Amino acid sequence: MNTKYVDLINQTFDFPQPEFELEGESLLFHGLDLNKLVETYGAPLKFTYLPQITNNILKAKKWFSNAINNHNYNGTYKYCYCTKSSHFKHVLNEALKSDIHIETSSAIDIDIVENLKVDGKINEDTFVICNGFKREQYVTNIARLINHGHRNCIPVIDNYEEIDLLSKEIEGKFDIGIRIASEEEPKFEFYTSRLGIGYKNIVPFYNKQIKDNPRAELKMLHFFINTGIRDNAYYWNELLKCLKVYTSLKKICPSLNSLNIGGGFPIKNSLAFDFDYQYMIDEIVNQIKLACDEADVDVPNIFTEFGSFTVGESGGAIYEVLYQKQQNDREKWNMINSSFITTLPDTWAINKRFVMLPINRWNDSYERVLLGGLTCDSDDYYNSEQHINAIYLPKYHKDKPLYIGFFNTGAYQETIGGYGGLQHCLIPAPKHILIDKDSNGDITTELFREQQKSEDLMEILGYNNNSKLKTTTKSNSRTELQIANS
Repeated sequence: MNTKYVDLINQTFDFPQPEFELEGESLLFHGLDLNKLVETYGAPLKFTYLPQITNNILKAKKWFSNAINNHNYNGTYKYCYCTKSSHFKHVLNEALKSDIHIETSSAIDIDIVENLKVDGKINEDTFVICNGFKREQYVTNIARLINHGHRNCIPVIDNYEEIDLLSKEIEGKFDIGIRIASEEEPKFEFYTSRLGIGYKNIVPFYNKQIKDNPRAELKMLHFFINTGIRDNAYYWNELLKCLKVYTSLKKICPSLNSLNIGGGFPIKNSLAFDFDYQYMIDEIVNQIKLACDEADVDVPNIFTEFGSFTVGESGGAIYEVLYQKQQNDREKWNMINSSFITTLPDTWAINKRFVMLPINRWNDSYERVLLGGLTCDSDDYYNSEQHINAIYLPKYHKDKPLYIGFFNTGAYQETIGGYGGLQHCLIPAPKHILIDKDSNGDITTELFREQQKSEDLMEILGYNNNSKLKTTTKSNSRTELQIANS
Protein backbone atom coordinates (compact mmCIF):
# COMPACT_ATOMS: atom_id res chain seq x y z
CA MET A 1 0.00 0.00 0.00
CA ASN A 2 1.39 3.41 -0.98
CA THR A 3 1.13 5.64 2.08
CA LYS A 4 4.17 7.89 1.66
CA TYR A 5 3.69 11.57 0.89
CA VAL A 6 5.77 11.18 -2.28
CA ASP A 7 3.37 8.46 -3.46
CA LEU A 8 0.39 10.76 -2.89
CA ILE A 9 1.96 13.49 -5.06
CA ASN A 10 2.98 11.06 -7.81
CA GLN A 11 -0.53 9.59 -7.94
CA THR A 12 -2.26 13.00 -7.97
CA PHE A 13 -0.08 15.19 -10.21
CA ASP A 14 2.50 15.02 -12.96
CA PHE A 15 5.66 15.16 -10.89
CA PRO A 16 8.47 16.22 -11.02
CA GLN A 17 7.76 19.53 -12.75
CA PRO A 18 10.16 22.07 -14.30
CA GLU A 19 10.67 24.00 -11.06
CA PHE A 20 10.02 21.20 -8.55
CA GLU A 21 11.88 17.92 -8.12
CA LEU A 22 13.14 15.71 -5.32
CA GLU A 23 16.62 14.82 -4.17
CA GLY A 24 16.20 12.02 -1.70
CA GLU A 25 13.29 13.27 0.39
CA SER A 26 14.18 16.96 0.12
CA LEU A 27 12.41 19.36 -2.27
CA LEU A 28 14.43 21.22 -4.88
CA PHE A 29 13.17 24.51 -6.33
CA HIS A 30 14.87 25.33 -9.64
CA GLY A 31 17.72 23.08 -8.50
CA LEU A 32 18.07 24.75 -5.09
CA ASP A 33 17.91 22.39 -2.09
CA LEU A 34 15.38 24.18 0.13
CA ASN A 35 16.22 22.00 3.11
CA LYS A 36 19.80 23.30 2.98
CA LEU A 37 18.45 26.83 2.65
CA VAL A 38 16.57 26.32 5.92
CA GLU A 39 19.65 24.79 7.55
CA THR A 40 21.65 27.89 6.55
CA TYR A 41 19.16 30.65 7.36
CA GLY A 42 16.49 29.08 9.59
CA ALA A 43 12.72 29.43 9.31
CA PRO A 44 10.50 31.33 8.87
CA LEU A 45 12.00 32.95 5.82
CA LYS A 46 10.99 34.46 2.51
CA PHE A 47 13.03 34.16 -0.65
CA THR A 48 13.17 35.65 -4.13
CA TYR A 49 14.56 33.51 -6.95
CA LEU A 50 15.64 36.30 -9.30
CA PRO A 51 16.27 34.26 -12.51
CA GLN A 52 12.56 33.37 -12.72
CA ILE A 53 11.75 37.03 -13.37
CA THR A 54 13.89 36.97 -16.49
CA ASN A 55 12.53 33.55 -17.49
CA ASN A 56 8.92 34.76 -17.53
CA ILE A 57 9.69 38.00 -19.36
CA LEU A 58 11.52 36.14 -22.11
CA LYS A 59 8.73 33.56 -22.42
CA ALA A 60 6.08 36.28 -22.87
CA LYS A 61 8.21 38.09 -25.45
CA LYS A 62 8.61 34.84 -27.38
CA TRP A 63 4.86 34.13 -27.29
CA PHE A 64 4.05 37.58 -28.66
CA SER A 65 6.77 37.31 -31.28
CA ASN A 66 5.29 34.00 -32.43
CA ALA A 67 1.78 35.46 -32.60
CA ILE A 68 2.91 38.56 -34.52
CA ASN A 69 4.71 36.35 -37.05
CA ASN A 70 1.82 33.90 -37.32
CA HIS A 71 -0.70 36.61 -38.16
CA ASN A 72 1.57 38.89 -40.24
CA TYR A 73 0.85 41.60 -37.70
CA ASN A 74 2.41 44.95 -38.64
CA GLY A 75 2.62 46.40 -35.13
CA THR A 76 5.32 46.01 -32.49
CA TYR A 77 5.13 44.57 -28.96
CA LYS A 78 6.44 46.16 -25.77
CA TYR A 79 6.54 44.44 -22.39
CA CYS A 80 5.96 46.69 -19.38
CA TYR A 81 6.37 45.73 -15.73
CA CYS A 82 3.83 47.27 -13.35
CA THR A 83 5.89 48.23 -10.35
CA LYS A 84 3.07 47.98 -7.81
CA SER A 85 3.47 44.19 -7.84
CA SER A 86 6.87 44.58 -6.18
CA HIS A 87 8.84 47.80 -5.94
CA PHE A 88 12.05 46.24 -4.62
CA LYS A 89 15.24 47.37 -6.33
CA HIS A 90 16.48 43.81 -6.84
CA VAL A 91 13.25 43.02 -8.69
CA LEU A 92 13.46 46.05 -11.00
CA ASN A 93 17.17 45.49 -11.63
CA GLU A 94 16.50 41.90 -12.69
CA ALA A 95 13.46 42.73 -14.83
CA LEU A 96 15.22 45.56 -16.65
CA LYS A 97 17.96 43.21 -17.85
CA SER A 98 15.46 42.02 -20.48
CA ASP A 99 14.86 45.38 -22.21
CA ILE A 100 11.41 46.10 -20.81
CA HIS A 101 9.40 49.21 -19.98
CA ILE A 102 7.75 50.52 -16.81
CA GLU A 103 4.16 51.12 -15.69
CA THR A 104 3.61 53.30 -12.64
CA SER A 105 0.65 53.97 -10.40
CA SER A 106 1.72 56.64 -7.86
CA ALA A 107 3.93 59.67 -7.28
CA ILE A 108 6.74 57.75 -5.58
CA ASP A 109 6.95 55.43 -8.57
CA ILE A 110 8.36 58.38 -10.50
CA ASP A 111 11.07 58.80 -7.86
CA ILE A 112 11.96 55.15 -8.45
CA VAL A 113 12.09 55.73 -12.22
CA GLU A 114 14.43 58.70 -11.74
CA ASN A 115 16.64 56.63 -9.45
CA LEU A 116 16.83 53.89 -12.08
CA LYS A 117 17.77 56.48 -14.72
CA VAL A 118 20.62 57.78 -12.56
CA ASP A 119 21.86 54.18 -12.14
CA GLY A 120 21.72 53.66 -15.91
CA LYS A 121 19.09 50.90 -15.65
CA ILE A 122 16.69 52.74 -17.98
CA ASN A 123 17.15 55.49 -20.56
CA GLU A 124 15.16 57.93 -22.67
CA ASP A 125 13.95 55.10 -24.91
CA THR A 126 12.23 53.36 -21.99
CA PHE A 127 8.48 53.92 -22.01
CA VAL A 128 7.03 54.98 -18.66
CA ILE A 129 3.26 54.44 -18.68
CA CYS A 130 1.66 56.41 -15.82
CA ASN A 131 -1.63 54.89 -14.69
CA GLY A 132 -3.84 55.58 -11.70
CA PHE A 133 -5.81 58.50 -10.34
CA LYS A 134 -3.39 61.41 -10.34
CA ARG A 135 -3.25 63.69 -7.34
CA GLU A 136 -1.14 66.83 -7.20
CA GLN A 137 2.22 65.24 -6.34
CA TYR A 138 1.83 62.53 -8.98
CA VAL A 139 1.10 65.17 -11.63
CA THR A 140 4.11 67.22 -10.47
CA ASN A 141 6.43 64.22 -10.62
CA ILE A 142 5.21 63.19 -14.09
CA ALA A 143 5.75 66.74 -15.31
CA ARG A 144 9.25 66.80 -13.82
CA LEU A 145 10.17 63.57 -15.60
CA ILE A 146 8.87 64.83 -18.96
CA ASN A 147 10.36 68.33 -18.54
CA HIS A 148 13.76 66.75 -17.89
CA GLY A 149 13.64 65.14 -21.30
CA HIS A 150 11.86 61.81 -20.86
CA ARG A 151 9.46 62.20 -23.78
CA ASN A 152 8.50 58.51 -23.72
CA CYS A 153 6.52 59.10 -20.56
CA ILE A 154 2.82 58.60 -21.32
CA PRO A 155 0.35 59.66 -18.63
CA VAL A 156 -2.83 57.64 -19.08
CA ILE A 157 -5.84 59.88 -18.49
CA ASP A 158 -8.10 58.52 -15.76
CA ASN A 159 -10.60 61.39 -15.45
CA TYR A 160 -11.72 64.53 -17.27
CA GLU A 161 -9.57 66.98 -15.28
CA GLU A 162 -6.16 65.38 -15.70
CA ILE A 163 -5.29 66.94 -19.07
CA ASP A 164 -5.67 70.45 -17.63
CA LEU A 165 -3.65 69.52 -14.54
CA LEU A 166 -0.83 68.08 -16.64
CA SER A 167 -0.89 71.01 -19.08
CA LYS A 168 -0.26 73.47 -16.25
CA GLU A 169 3.01 71.79 -15.28
CA ILE A 170 4.40 70.13 -18.43
CA GLU A 171 6.40 72.35 -20.78
CA GLY A 172 5.51 72.04 -24.47
CA LYS A 173 3.73 69.12 -26.10
CA PHE A 174 3.27 65.76 -24.40
CA ASP A 175 1.79 62.38 -25.26
CA ILE A 176 -1.16 60.89 -23.42
CA GLY A 177 -3.24 57.73 -23.26
CA ILE A 178 -6.85 57.16 -22.21
CA ARG A 179 -7.94 54.36 -19.93
CA ILE A 180 -11.22 52.60 -20.68
CA ALA A 181 -13.51 52.12 -17.69
CA SER A 182 -14.35 48.51 -18.46
CA GLU A 183 -17.51 46.83 -17.31
CA GLU A 184 -16.96 44.42 -14.44
CA GLU A 185 -17.81 40.73 -14.42
CA PRO A 186 -21.55 40.14 -13.82
CA LYS A 187 -20.99 38.66 -10.36
CA PHE A 188 -18.96 41.70 -9.23
CA GLU A 189 -20.26 44.13 -6.61
CA PHE A 190 -20.54 47.02 -9.09
CA TYR A 191 -21.04 47.38 -12.83
CA THR A 192 -18.21 49.59 -14.06
CA SER A 193 -14.59 50.04 -13.01
CA ARG A 194 -13.91 53.21 -11.02
CA LEU A 195 -10.77 53.67 -13.14
CA GLY A 196 -10.82 55.36 -16.53
CA ILE A 197 -13.53 56.79 -18.77
CA GLY A 198 -16.58 54.87 -19.99
CA TYR A 199 -16.69 53.24 -23.44
CA LYS A 200 -19.40 55.58 -24.75
CA ASN A 201 -17.69 58.71 -23.43
CA ILE A 202 -14.21 58.28 -24.90
CA VAL A 203 -14.84 59.57 -28.44
CA PRO A 204 -16.81 62.63 -27.16
CA PHE A 205 -14.03 63.24 -24.62
CA TYR A 206 -11.44 63.15 -27.39
CA ASN A 207 -13.44 65.56 -29.55
CA LYS A 208 -13.98 67.99 -26.70
CA GLN A 209 -10.62 68.05 -24.89
CA ILE A 210 -7.93 66.51 -27.10
CA LYS A 211 -8.68 66.89 -30.82
CA ASP A 212 -7.93 70.63 -30.96
CA ASN A 213 -5.56 70.69 -28.00
CA PRO A 214 -2.18 71.99 -29.23
CA ARG A 215 -0.35 70.51 -26.23
CA ALA A 216 -1.66 66.97 -25.71
CA GLU A 217 -1.38 64.28 -28.39
CA LEU A 218 -3.26 61.00 -27.97
CA LYS A 219 -1.04 57.95 -28.54
CA MET A 220 -2.52 55.10 -26.53
CA LEU A 221 -5.79 53.47 -25.57
CA HIS A 222 -5.54 51.46 -22.36
CA PHE A 223 -7.69 48.39 -21.67
CA PHE A 224 -7.62 46.36 -18.46
CA ILE A 225 -10.18 44.21 -16.66
CA ASN A 226 -10.08 43.21 -13.03
CA THR A 227 -10.31 39.45 -13.57
CA GLY A 228 -7.27 39.43 -15.83
CA ILE A 229 -6.76 37.61 -19.12
CA ARG A 230 -8.95 34.51 -19.16
CA ASP A 231 -10.38 32.36 -21.94
CA ASN A 232 -14.03 33.08 -21.20
CA ALA A 233 -16.93 34.94 -22.78
CA TYR A 234 -16.59 37.90 -20.43
CA TYR A 235 -12.98 38.62 -21.42
CA TRP A 236 -13.54 38.28 -25.17
CA ASN A 237 -16.68 40.42 -25.01
CA GLU A 238 -14.85 43.24 -23.21
CA LEU A 239 -11.90 43.02 -25.60
CA LEU A 240 -14.20 43.33 -28.62
CA LYS A 241 -15.89 46.38 -27.08
CA CYS A 242 -12.46 47.89 -26.52
CA LEU A 243 -11.49 47.24 -30.14
CA LYS A 244 -14.63 49.00 -31.37
CA VAL A 245 -13.58 52.06 -29.38
CA TYR A 246 -10.04 51.82 -30.74
CA THR A 247 -11.09 51.62 -34.39
CA SER A 248 -13.63 54.44 -33.99
CA LEU A 249 -11.01 56.62 -32.32
CA LYS A 250 -8.30 55.74 -34.83
CA LYS A 251 -10.46 56.99 -37.71
CA ILE A 252 -10.56 60.51 -36.24
CA CYS A 253 -7.22 60.49 -34.42
CA PRO A 254 -4.24 59.68 -36.71
CA SER A 255 -1.75 59.99 -33.85
CA LEU A 256 -3.30 57.04 -31.96
CA ASN A 257 -0.90 54.15 -32.57
CA SER A 258 -0.85 51.95 -29.45
CA LEU A 259 -3.20 49.64 -27.60
CA ASN A 260 -2.33 48.72 -24.03
CA ILE A 261 -4.12 45.48 -23.16
CA GLY A 262 -3.02 45.71 -19.55
CA GLY A 263 -1.95 42.63 -17.65
CA GLY A 264 -3.55 39.97 -15.56
CA PHE A 265 -1.89 36.81 -16.86
CA PRO A 266 -2.49 34.04 -14.32
CA ILE A 267 0.40 32.33 -12.56
CA LYS A 268 0.74 28.79 -11.29
CA ASN A 269 -1.31 28.21 -8.12
CA SER A 270 -1.10 24.41 -7.88
CA LEU A 271 0.73 21.46 -9.36
CA ALA A 272 -2.39 20.91 -11.49
CA PHE A 273 -2.20 24.40 -13.06
CA ASP A 274 -2.80 24.44 -16.82
CA PHE A 275 -3.03 27.59 -18.95
CA ASP A 276 -2.25 27.88 -22.66
CA TYR A 277 -0.47 31.24 -22.81
CA GLN A 278 0.49 30.92 -26.48
CA TYR A 279 -3.10 30.22 -27.53
CA MET A 280 -4.41 33.23 -25.60
CA ILE A 281 -1.83 35.58 -27.07
CA ASP A 282 -2.40 34.20 -30.57
CA GLU A 283 -6.12 34.80 -30.28
CA ILE A 284 -5.73 38.30 -28.78
CA VAL A 285 -3.43 39.35 -31.63
CA ASN A 286 -5.78 37.75 -34.14
CA GLN A 287 -8.83 39.57 -32.75
CA ILE A 288 -7.01 42.92 -32.84
CA LYS A 289 -5.96 42.36 -36.45
CA LEU A 290 -9.44 41.22 -37.53
CA ALA A 291 -11.11 44.26 -35.95
CA CYS A 292 -8.66 46.68 -37.55
CA ASP A 293 -8.86 45.03 -40.96
CA GLU A 294 -12.66 45.16 -40.85
CA ALA A 295 -12.58 48.86 -39.93
CA ASP A 296 -9.79 49.54 -42.47
CA VAL A 297 -7.41 51.11 -39.94
CA ASP A 298 -3.80 50.36 -39.12
CA VAL A 299 -3.18 47.86 -36.35
CA PRO A 300 -1.78 49.32 -33.11
CA ASN A 301 1.49 48.63 -31.38
CA ILE A 302 0.69 46.35 -28.45
CA PHE A 303 1.72 47.09 -24.86
CA THR A 304 1.19 44.79 -21.88
CA GLU A 305 1.68 45.48 -18.18
CA PHE A 306 2.45 42.18 -16.49
CA GLY A 307 2.97 42.42 -12.75
CA SER A 308 2.15 39.15 -11.02
CA PHE A 309 3.25 37.24 -14.11
CA THR A 310 6.62 39.00 -14.01
CA VAL A 311 7.49 38.57 -10.37
CA GLY A 312 4.96 36.23 -8.75
CA GLU A 313 6.64 32.93 -9.58
CA SER A 314 9.98 34.16 -8.21
CA GLY A 315 8.80 34.32 -4.59
CA GLY A 316 8.34 31.81 -1.81
CA ALA A 317 7.98 31.45 1.95
CA ILE A 318 9.10 28.63 4.23
CA TYR A 319 7.67 27.92 7.69
CA GLU A 320 8.24 25.31 10.36
CA VAL A 321 5.36 23.36 11.87
CA LEU A 322 5.70 24.07 15.59
CA TYR A 323 2.96 21.95 17.06
CA GLN A 324 -0.17 19.98 16.22
CA LYS A 325 -3.50 20.57 17.97
CA GLN A 326 -6.22 17.91 17.74
CA GLN A 327 -9.30 20.09 18.24
CA ASN A 328 -11.92 17.37 17.61
CA ASP A 329 -12.14 13.88 16.15
CA ARG A 330 -11.71 15.21 12.59
CA GLU A 331 -9.61 18.38 12.64
CA LYS A 332 -5.88 18.50 13.19
CA TRP A 333 -4.29 21.93 13.24
CA ASN A 334 -0.62 22.25 12.29
CA MET A 335 0.58 25.52 13.81
CA ILE A 336 3.27 27.33 11.81
CA ASN A 337 5.92 29.60 13.30
CA SER A 338 4.57 32.70 11.58
CA SER A 339 1.27 34.15 10.39
CA PHE A 340 -0.64 33.87 7.12
CA ILE A 341 -2.35 37.21 7.70
CA THR A 342 0.96 39.04 7.97
CA THR A 343 3.26 37.19 5.57
CA LEU A 344 0.77 35.94 2.93
CA PRO A 345 -2.08 38.42 3.32
CA ASP A 346 -3.81 37.40 0.08
CA THR A 347 -4.64 34.01 1.62
CA TRP A 348 -6.66 35.87 4.23
CA ALA A 349 -8.00 38.79 2.18
CA ILE A 350 -9.08 37.11 -1.06
CA ASN A 351 -8.66 33.36 -0.39
CA LYS A 352 -5.80 33.26 -2.88
CA ARG A 353 -4.23 29.91 -3.61
CA PHE A 354 -0.51 29.26 -3.72
CA VAL A 355 1.49 26.13 -4.44
CA MET A 356 2.08 24.51 -1.04
CA LEU A 357 4.50 21.60 -0.52
CA PRO A 358 6.58 20.19 2.35
CA ILE A 359 10.30 20.87 2.15
CA ASN A 360 11.37 17.62 3.81
CA ARG A 361 10.13 14.19 4.94
CA TRP A 362 8.58 13.22 1.58
CA ASN A 363 9.12 9.53 2.39
CA ASP A 364 6.99 9.71 5.55
CA SER A 365 3.31 8.73 5.75
CA TYR A 366 0.84 11.60 5.43
CA GLU A 367 -2.28 12.98 7.07
CA ARG A 368 -4.97 15.55 6.33
CA VAL A 369 -4.49 18.80 8.26
CA LEU A 370 -5.46 22.43 8.58
CA LEU A 371 -2.76 25.08 8.83
CA GLY A 372 -2.94 27.78 11.50
CA GLY A 373 -0.92 30.95 12.05
CA LEU A 374 0.40 32.36 15.31
CA THR A 375 -1.88 35.36 15.69
CA CYS A 376 -4.90 35.32 17.97
CA ASP A 377 -7.17 36.00 14.98
CA SER A 378 -9.56 33.22 14.01
CA ASP A 379 -9.03 34.08 10.31
CA ASP A 380 -5.30 33.30 10.45
CA TYR A 381 -5.44 29.94 8.68
CA TYR A 382 -4.99 28.21 5.35
CA ASN A 383 -7.23 25.31 4.36
CA SER A 384 -8.90 23.65 1.41
CA GLU A 385 -10.96 26.78 0.66
CA GLN A 386 -7.76 28.53 -0.38
CA HIS A 387 -5.89 25.40 -1.43
CA ILE A 388 -7.01 23.70 -4.62
CA ASN A 389 -7.27 20.35 -2.82
CA ALA A 390 -7.47 19.16 0.76
CA ILE A 391 -4.18 19.75 2.55
CA TYR A 392 -2.12 16.64 3.14
CA LEU A 393 1.30 16.77 4.76
CA PRO A 394 3.76 14.29 6.25
CA LYS A 395 2.51 13.25 9.69
CA TYR A 396 3.44 15.55 12.52
CA HIS A 397 6.07 14.21 14.91
CA LYS A 398 7.40 16.36 17.71
CA ASP A 399 10.92 14.93 17.31
CA LYS A 400 11.05 15.27 13.50
CA PRO A 401 10.89 18.90 12.30
CA LEU A 402 8.57 19.53 9.37
CA TYR A 403 9.08 22.50 7.05
CA ILE A 404 6.50 23.63 4.50
CA GLY A 405 6.91 25.96 1.55
CA PHE A 406 4.49 28.30 -0.20
CA PHE A 407 5.54 29.12 -3.74
CA ASN A 408 4.78 31.80 -6.36
CA THR A 409 4.14 34.38 -3.65
CA GLY A 410 6.35 37.09 -5.16
CA ALA A 411 3.66 39.64 -6.09
CA TYR A 412 1.98 42.09 -3.73
CA GLN A 413 2.43 40.17 -0.45
CA GLU A 414 5.17 42.43 0.96
CA THR A 415 3.43 45.72 0.13
CA ILE A 416 -0.02 44.55 1.20
CA GLY A 417 1.43 43.09 4.39
CA GLY A 418 3.32 46.30 5.19
CA TYR A 419 6.97 45.33 4.64
CA GLY A 420 9.19 46.56 7.45
CA GLY A 421 6.29 47.87 9.50
CA LEU A 422 3.91 46.65 12.17
CA GLN A 423 2.29 43.27 11.73
CA HIS A 424 -0.88 41.86 13.30
CA CYS A 425 -0.24 40.73 16.89
CA LEU A 426 3.32 42.07 16.43
CA ILE A 427 4.43 38.91 14.63
CA PRO A 428 7.91 39.77 13.28
CA ALA A 429 8.41 39.86 9.53
CA PRO A 430 10.62 36.90 8.53
CA LYS A 431 14.08 37.18 7.06
CA HIS A 432 14.31 37.60 3.28
CA ILE A 433 16.81 35.73 1.10
CA LEU A 434 17.81 36.64 -2.48
CA ILE A 435 18.66 33.69 -4.72
CA ASP A 436 20.54 34.21 -7.98
CA LYS A 437 22.96 32.50 -10.34
CA ASP A 438 26.57 33.55 -10.89
CA SER A 439 28.37 33.73 -14.24
CA ASN A 440 29.01 29.98 -14.09
CA GLY A 441 25.34 29.19 -13.54
CA ASP A 442 25.86 28.18 -9.91
CA ILE A 443 23.18 29.18 -7.41
CA THR A 444 24.09 31.92 -4.92
CA THR A 445 22.18 33.11 -1.86
CA GLU A 446 22.32 36.41 -0.02
CA LEU A 447 20.57 37.68 3.10
CA PHE A 448 18.58 40.75 2.05
CA ARG A 449 16.86 41.52 5.38
CA GLU A 450 17.11 40.03 8.84
CA GLN A 451 13.97 39.02 10.69
CA GLN A 452 12.37 41.97 12.48
CA LYS A 453 13.58 42.45 16.04
CA SER A 454 11.54 43.57 19.01
CA GLU A 455 13.54 46.82 19.03
CA ASP A 456 12.32 47.61 15.50
CA LEU A 457 8.69 47.21 16.50
CA MET A 458 9.12 49.10 19.79
CA GLU A 459 10.63 52.03 17.88
CA ILE A 460 7.69 52.15 15.45
CA LEU A 461 5.25 52.04 18.36
CA GLY A 462 6.91 55.00 20.06
CA TYR A 463 8.57 53.15 22.88
CA ASN A 464 11.87 54.96 22.43
CA ASN A 465 14.79 52.59 22.73
CA ASN A 466 16.78 55.32 24.44
CA SER A 467 14.27 55.46 27.26
CA LYS A 468 14.87 53.63 30.49
CA LEU A 469 12.36 51.95 32.74
CA LYS A 470 12.26 52.47 36.48
CA THR A 471 9.83 51.51 39.21
CA THR A 472 8.63 53.66 42.08
CA THR A 473 6.58 52.68 45.09
CA LYS A 474 3.57 54.80 45.96
CA SER A 475 2.28 55.31 49.46
CA ASN A 476 -0.46 52.73 48.87
CA SER A 477 2.28 50.14 48.17
CA ARG A 478 1.19 49.72 44.53
CA THR A 479 4.08 49.61 42.07
CA GLU A 480 3.76 51.40 38.78
CA LEU A 481 6.02 51.55 35.77
CA GLN A 482 7.26 54.95 34.77
CA ILE A 483 9.09 55.82 31.60
CA ALA A 484 11.73 58.51 31.97
CA ASN A 485 13.76 59.82 29.09
CA SER A 486 17.44 59.30 29.64
